Amino acid sequence: MAYVATRGGERAIEQAERLFRQDLGTIDANRVETIRSTMPYLIDRVMGEASLYDEELAALALAQTGGELSEAVLVLRAWRTTQPRLSIARPVQQHEVLTQRRISAAFKDIPGGQILGPTLDYSHRVLATDVLEGKPFAPPAVDKAATPAPARQPSLADWQRQQGLVAPAKASNVPPENIPDLTREPLLFPASRAHRLQSLARAETGGVLALGYAAMRGYGNAHPTVNELRLGEANVVVRHPRGTEFAAGRVRVSQAEVTSKEKGGYLELGFAATFGWNEVKVIAAATLDLNSAAAPVGSPVHEEFYLYHTESVEASGFCIHFKLPHYVTFQSILDAMRDAKAKQAAAEAKGEAYVAEPEEEPVL
Repeated sequence: MAYVATRGGERAIEQAERLFRQDLGTIDANRVETIRSTMPYLIDRVMGEASLYDEELAALALAQTGGELSEAVLVLRAWRTTQPRLSIARPVQQHEVLTQRRISAAFKDIPGGQILGPTLDYSHRVLATDVLEGKPFAPPAVDKAATPAPARQPSLADWQRQQGLVAPAKASNVPPENIPDLTREPLLFPASRAHRLQSLARAETGGVLALGYAAMRGYGNAHPTVNELRLGEANVVVRHPRGTEFAAGRVRVSQAEVTSKEKGGYLELGFAATFGWNEVKVIAAATLDLNSAAAPVGSPVHEEFYLYHTESVEASGFCIHFKLPHYVTFQSILDAMRDAKAKQAAAEAKGEAYVAEPEEEPVL
């Protein structure tokens, strides 16, 4: 790909940025706090795609970029690279998650029961236009259940393994410091299981949905059923230098397991988890994970295809780079076009047939 150096225009560039920021107005702590407290699902999405759990910084990134999600994720990831790694948290176990929503579309009577939790799944999608006429929308208070659901719920997959429905889990004794970290290492193929799930965890929600939807509609080799969908909060447990473990904080997490038809005597499972509450993303991501095995190269469900094309920062960066000057490249296209027209006119003047030369493969 050919570029040309740009000279001059420094003042115009500076003013263009000023114009963008002028439209956003003054950003202060109150605006950041308003975004943080009123848009929790948007905050969750930014934190998940940025691989950084910090609600305040995610709100700041949204305020600073005017809500442009790819830019917000980019600045948050950039900030993350400046921070040291202080410790490695203990893996979160499903049965330890403080569960607020847990449903299964595969089994009605799952151990622990189904917990609807916060959801709009069963509501009418009606725009509250009365708000614009000065009538604030105040949600009715929730009637508390006589008996609250247990805070922790067992793993459905573990119960299925006990029933012989799912293959036994393979024991893994990898030391935490040896678990690959996609935020510090490049994604290589074939991707390890850890890299695949990490990449899906921070993949762009819309991209994951598009490719997961393609798999659901028949472009994959397995149709999903939600085995277990769980929203909750997980303690971040780290080890103190003196050897004791303690919870350094708590993060919102989503996880989904989808299942397909039996294979080899067991139900197949696809899995995905991410920071924040984002049901659509984890269901679509788990569907892609389910379809990865034996997926044809180049298909939407092949890991190299969906992991590359749902990486939001690289994808948006590649798209945005087309705004940079491509004058040399485009000029060569015009030269070739004019040359072809001249040759065609000369051939027609001689009464000869013009045969165009084969085009070269484009250089990316």
